[in-house]
Amino acid sequence: MDYKIVFFDVDGTLTHHESGSISPSTKEAIKVLINKGIRVVAATGRPLSMCQEIRELGIDTFITANGAYVKHGQKVVHKVLMDKNVIKEVFEFASAENQGLSFFTEDFSMNGVKDTEILKALKETLSLNDYPAINQLIYDQEVYLMCLYAANKTVEKYIKKFPHLTFKRWHPFVLNILQEEVSKSLAIIKVLQYFDIDKSEAIAFGDGENDIDMLELVGLGVAMGNGNENLKKVADFVTKKSSEDGIEFALKMYGVI
Repeated sequence: MDYKIVFFDVDGTLTHHESGSISPSTKEAIKVLINKGIRVVAATGRPLSMCQEIRELGIDTFITANGAYVKHGQKVVHKVLMDKNVIKEVFEFASAENQGLSFFTEDFSMNGVKDTEILKALKETLSLNDYPAINQLIYDQEVYLMCLYAANKTVEKYIKKFPHLTFKRWHPFVLNILQEEVSKSLAIIKVLQYFDIDKSEAIAFGDGENDIDMLELVGLGVAMGNGNENLKKVADFVTKKSSEDGIEFALKMYGVI
């Protein structure tokens, strides 16, 4: 199969699942793909502002905020805007309940609530070692995604309070708050349409539950050895861990590089 595009999750896939670094073999694999004319796309839960290291690999197409904001170079390919009134209502409720809430613009900010579980989740999902800034002007900006940091029991209160919103868990302590559907697979469809590439000609690499729909959509879905067990079940191939040059291993296994 002549593959024309490869989608990579970032944290735990492109990056070492423990140290957060990008291995020389992964950097070289990306370089080879680009030199062969194969499009390379980062598909991440990160906001665009936290993708500079990925941009330095030569990647210029980004699916960010778990699929809510997509940019190729300077062109916005897809975005999902949240209603300002909804943002305000959820912000006020979360502050009153003392729950962590994050906001994805092209940047990343939070509501200022802190606890050890939130910090652990920030480390695991975005490789952050500290809390981001509080954005006092959040209502005046385009917000593509909000995330709630909470256990299941807490989420029940939000579902009751906001029946018109969808709360979609993608990490043991993090949920997307959605007005309309947001996912990496929907964003991939937009990218494939933009480049006029069929999904059968696409490969996707991932390690988390928010990568399941992405791997199911494309022609070849690859789960990292360090990945989520549910993801591995839907993958066409389970490669080595991100710490063991898993990306290079899979691309060579399928003759892509």
